[in-house]
Amino acid sequence: MPSIEFNEVRRDFGSRAGGFLALDGVSLTIEDGEFVTVVGPSGCGKSTLLNVAAGLLDATAGSVTVDGEEVRGPSPERGVIFQQYALFPWMTVSQNVEFGLKVAGVGRAERRAAARRVIDMVGLADFADALPKTLSGGMKQRCAIARAYAVDPKVLLMDEPFGALDALTRVRMQDALLETWSRDRRTVMFITHDVDEAVYLASRVVVMAARPGRIHRIVPVDLPYPRTEEMRLSAEFADLRRQVWNAVYHQPSTLEGNSS
Repeated sequence: MPSIEFNEVRRDFGSRAGGFLALDGVSLTIEDGEFVTVVGPSGCGKSTLLNVAAGLLDATAGSVTVDGEEVRGPSPERGVIFQQYALFPWMTVSQNVEFGLKVAGVGRAERRAAARRVIDMVGLADFADALPKTLSGGMKQRCAIARAYAVDPKVLLMDEPFGALDALTRVRMQDALLETWSRDRRTVMFITHDVDEAVYLASRVVVMAARPGRIHRIVPVDLPYPRTEEMRLSAEFADLRRQVWNAVYHQPSTLEGNSS
């Protein structure tokens, strides 16, 4: 059974006179355990699509299902990670990671054990008692990822999680994310503006067209995991990058829309 399925999803914003159509008939299947990245021009509805999948926005028409169940609101089965870390500044790394489990009523011993496991998984074991203000940007994002993993979601929905990081930290976080993903093959939908990042992480790159947002092209990434630095420099990677770049930035005029 597909892990995430978008079926003719449409999303309008505002009134008929002053509103706009953000998504128009988007259909997409992301299989169980697949890592899919989504790219596209500014204003193409990438984040809107993710927010509908997360249950943070309702579809105006169409539906989204996760493991066959229609999305009707937020759920701990869908872990969401944004560009802004949204950590509680007065809580330690451990307390931030435990928060979702605490809200769910998980006992202290169980949630502490779960927090230790995922904190170690993302390489923050030495900073479990640290406050967010003492962490680097990359460490804060790893804490946010650990918090999402702690509640054991079926899927991870990531909206430009590395967009605010410097180039070197971003590359390291990409490798750390893939290392974590390779252990459990959790289904991931990852939004990004970065073509290199999209190709490096994904098994498929979904290219959206603006506006209204719809799928323009899907590019399979026929590169084996684990991904490596050598792979980034390969001719195969360069060819895939060119395909995605052209699909994003050289769309036919009939697909062009006004950015927002």
